[in-house]
Amino acid sequence: MAKAEHDRTEAVGHEPPLQRAERDLVALGILVAAIFLFVGTGSTVLTGIARSWIYGVGSPDVLLTNALILNIALLIFGWRRYAELQTEIAERRKAEESATRLARTDALTGCLNRRSLDDAIAQLVDAAAQCSEAVAVMMIDLDKFKRSNDLLGHKVGDAVLVETARRIEALMPTRSVVARLGGDEFVCALIFAPGGESAVERLAVRINDGLAEPIISGGLRAEVTASIGIAVGASSALHSANQVAQDLLHRADLAMYQAKRRGRNRFAWFEPTMEKELRFRSELEQGIRDGLKRGEFVPYYEKQIDLESGEITGFEMLARWLSPRHGMVSPEVFIPVAEEIGLIAELSEALITMALEDAKVWDSSLTLSVNISPLQLRDPWFAQRLLKMLVAANFPPTRLEIEITETCLHENIAVVRSLITSLKNQGIRISLDDFGTGYSSLAQLRTLPFDRIKIDRSFVSSLARSADSASIVEAISSLGRGMALPITAEGIESAEVLSALRRFGNFKGQGYLYGQPASAEDVKRELAEQGLLVATPKDETPSTPPSALSA
Repeated sequence: MAKAEHDRTEAVGHEPPLQRAERDLVALGILVAAIFLFVGTGSTVLTGIARSWIYGVGSPDVLLTNALILNIALLIFGWRRYAELQTEIAERRKAEESATRLARTDALTGCLNRRSLDDAIAQLVDAAAQCSEAVAVMMIDLDKFKRSNDLLGHKVGDAVLVETARRIEALMPTRSVVARLGGDEFVCALIFAPGGESAVERLAVRINDGLAEPIISGGLRAEVTASIGIAVGASSALHSANQVAQDLLHRADLAMYQAKRRGRNRFAWFEPTMEKELRFRSELEQGIRDGLKRGEFVPYYEKQIDLESGEITGFEMLARWLSPRHGMVSPEVFIPVAEEIGLIAELSEALITMALEDAKVWDSSLTLSVNISPLQLRDPWFAQRLLKMLVAANFPPTRLEIEITETCLHENIAVVRSLITSLKNQGIRISLDDFGTGYSSLAQLRTLPFDRIKIDRSFVSSLARSADSASIVEAISSLGRGMALPITAEGIESAEVLSALRRFGNFKGQGYLYGQPASAEDVKRELAEQGLLVATPKDETPSTPPSALSA
């Protein structure tokens, strides 16, 4: 029955309006005609029928009697059809209202959706303009929601989104709207009085605190936080309400990404400089993509020195971007961007391939150290691909050292252990980089088969002037001796630092005291002067791209 009514409603809802109007007029015409006919003939015929039945006098006109009966039938039919049309109209109106609601709202949370958000904010802008007030827009993105969704399941993920919407709506003032853009992104907008930015900020704090409360669903506990971007504005003679709404959404979005970069679980106000940052970021992303194709990323090499003998023991490979537009770009700038856009593995492996070719002509006593990204540690096939690169370059695995940052140990210790074991089985040595900054435990150092510890440069560079740094370096050196782990100190930039460092033991070291990182050709030239090059086959060509040579 319900399906039949639904089908009829759908049919009515999709009937052409002109056809529906004609049908309604026909039914109404039949009803009106029947009424007039009944009024015109009913009094005469009914009187005759009544006299014949009561007094037995005369007989009613048969033709008029039949006409009256037909008239009554038409009257009943017309009234019934009119009632049916009223029911169909009510059903059609209900279906149209339901369709409008579904088109304007998010099916999961009941909030407004992306399609209706612009108009809703534009209406707020118009309403605020009439009272000389302003509108604040908050872009809200849940932090690490995907990870929680993957771990706990999509059912719990949906419950998190529903509860998130409920908590936001519960905190919003009367003149406001809440929308879900899709995924884990929400938007809320509200009207506030002039000079009320502090109230908007307090609301953002309450939203942050409210969303950070754990959500329990199906016996599972989900904990998510939110990054919030805030933008404020008002209507003006130069911009329509719709344009103001779009600008506010764009600015709030920029501010939200700034909140994420600052550490998540916080809010950030839009600032004009964010527009420039966005354009620069977009240029960087495109530049990285194009630069990979054109071979603009090249390896540079920093010397590693035995502090006791002063001899070169190897080099650490450092990434450099020789950009035609931006010049020499530091890895601190482009590496995070490459990670975020999913190109870090391709970039890293291209650089490692070039570095292996460069290091082939070095003396066999010199090692090559290479950093790998935390994202590469999550790749179960990285060890196999690295071995393939070693075989292709005919480079001995024993001369290669992979550096893993200490913070990577907190990503997934089981995956890290598997990767380290795979690399060690191939003869590759593993170094724990930036030691002292990531809170790794002694248990991890004991169970993970590291070959070397590298003290973070922040402790070494301040060694001569900071008692705290000296204490940390002394503790790490004692730990290295106790666990039979050799130590490399980064950031040796002055003879004073070198002198202070030698008090704690025999280390390897690297830093600007021994020279700036150099290109492959400069390193090759210096090693040739010291007799630390092997014979190069005549048909071998340098692996460094022409862009590096021209630089």
